[in-house]
Amino acid sequence: MKRSLWIGLLMALGLMISGCTKTLDTPKEPVVDASLPVVENLKTLASGTDIGFEWTPIYSNQIEGYYLYRIEGGRMKKVATIKDKYVSHYVDTKLNPNTTYSYQMSAYSSSKHESAPSMRVSATTSTPAVKAPTLGGIEPVSFITAITGLPARAKIIWRPHSHPNVESYIIERNEYKSTSWDEVGTVEGRLSAEFIDKELQNDYVYRYRVIVKTSDGKRSAPSQVVEAHTKPAPKSLVGVKATSDLPKKILLSWEAATDADFSYYKIYRSPTSGLFYSFYGKTHSTQFEDLINDNGKMYYYKIVAVDRDGLESPQPANPVVGMTRPVLNAPLVHSAKHDGRSIFLTWNGDENAIKYSITKEFKSAGETKQQNFTGIFETNFQDSDTQVGVSYKYNIIAIDKFGMASKPSDSVMITIPKE
Repeated sequence: MKRSLWIGLLMALGLMISGCTKTLDTPKEPVVDASLPVVENLKTLASGTDIGFEWTPIYSNQIEGYYLYRIEGGRMKKVATIKDKYVSHYVDTKLNPNTTYSYQMSAYSSSKHESAPSMRVSATTSTPAVKAPTLGGIEPVSFITAITGLPARAKIIWRPHSHPNVESYIIERNEYKSTSWDEVGTVEGRLSAEFIDKELQNDYVYRYRVIVKTSDGKRSAPSQVVEAHTKPAPKSLVGVKATSDLPKKILLSWEAATDADFSYYKIYRSPTSGLFYSFYGKTHSTQFEDLINDNGKMYYYKIVAVDRDGLESPQPANPVVGMTRPVLNAPLVHSAKHDGRSIFLTWNGDENAIKYSITKEFKSAGETKQQNFTGIFETNFQDSDTQVGVSYKYNIIAIDKFGMASKPSDSVMITIPKE
């Protein structure tokens, strides 16, 4: 169906919705996003009361799942929401026999916006087959294959069995180098032809086979065995570094990921090396700036690469530790003396200090006064602006290259006595 018909149907649906003023569950008009990929190769297979669908799955990270619409009386009725973009089969059940139905499918994003519709397909149900007892054995499915390279999952597809008594398919799995087979799922319906096994190990080989089960309880021999190899996780990052000398921030850096389908980086952080590392941020850059409103604050980090399917590279066993620049140590005054006219101060300074400032307090005519001396680049100071009989108090502050100041030194009191 052309886009104009699709839009017209949506507008008609919107008009009908707007006319219903007392509906408690009012359907929303679809929001079409032309940038989303369109479902292609939509095919059908019909039986008495069921129609099966197959399409080419869209593994794009833009897509979250699919909507299936059935056209009834010129209206678009959503009959299925398929919440997994890796799915490529669906069965519409409980239909009327000997009836023609038309369908379209769209892909939807995490925001529930939809792609343009697929090509329109039609299928006609048949007269339901009369089920009779299954005599003798039933043949296994004639075709089965495994889709490899999927993230943390394996997908098995088979050709629907032709026998009308088929009720379900039993899926068995055999892990690599194991001799036993375990039942991992059951798929109901003769036209169903897909099973997705989830939460599997990355970069691991699994074997599968399918057993047909009929409505009268008979089982076929196992199908041919197929192998599925799950997708490897991204490679671990190298060259991860963290700064320890920047004021109120820690800058993380690392070498770029080399995986072809790399998407972004995730940063995990912990206040100690042994505690749980919680997700802290993400970036597409090979640097991350952690702004911290504290001096001398330490954090531990683990950084991973994430691919377009959401797989993460292994977290490193050992974290990288970063720290904000600590405050300079307060200067330690070790000499304060005078020669009768001037006062001389000397002190020990922090190795990261590049200059010093001094505050001077004294009383003159009963009033407390203060002087500030800045831009002192040595660890000594001579004050010649003094008077005999006056007591002077000095405090020294160290300053680093970022302008961060230390706490003041202990106060130094000195008086030039009268002659």
